[in-house]
Amino acid sequence: MGSQDSHADQVLLDALGDEFRRHLQLFYSRLKLAPPYDSVEKAVRQLTTSIKTLSSDDQRRLVSDEAFRWAHYRRAFIDSGLSQKHRGIIAGLARQRDALDLPPEFDHFLNVYA
Repeated sequence: MGSQDSHADQVLLDALGDEFRRHLQLFYSRLKLAPPYDSVEKAVRQLTTSIKTLSSDDQRRLVSDEAFRWAHYRRAFIDSGLSQKHRGIIAGLARQRDALDLPPEFDHFLNVYA
C-alpha cells in the first residue's frame, strides 16, 4: 500500500509542477519576456519541495482549492528568487495591469511587484 501512496504523491507533485511551469511560461509569454529557464526550473523544484512538507490533507487541498494552490505558486515564485528576475521591467508592466492579457489569477505574481 505504501508504494501506491508514494506513486500517487509523485503523480501529484509532477502534475502540480507541470501546471506551475505552464503558468510561468504563459506569464512570461504574455509579458513578452524570455523566461529565465534555470530560474523557472528552480521555482518548480522549490514548489515540489514545499509540497512534500505539507500534510496529506493540505496536499489533497492543493488539488481542489485553486486559491490555496496559487498561494503556493506565489510562495515558490518568491522563495526561488524568480520574482527578482526582470524585476524592473515586470514592475513597470504590472502598473499597467489592464493592458496585460493575463487571467486574474496571475495577480498572485503581479502583486509581488506592487
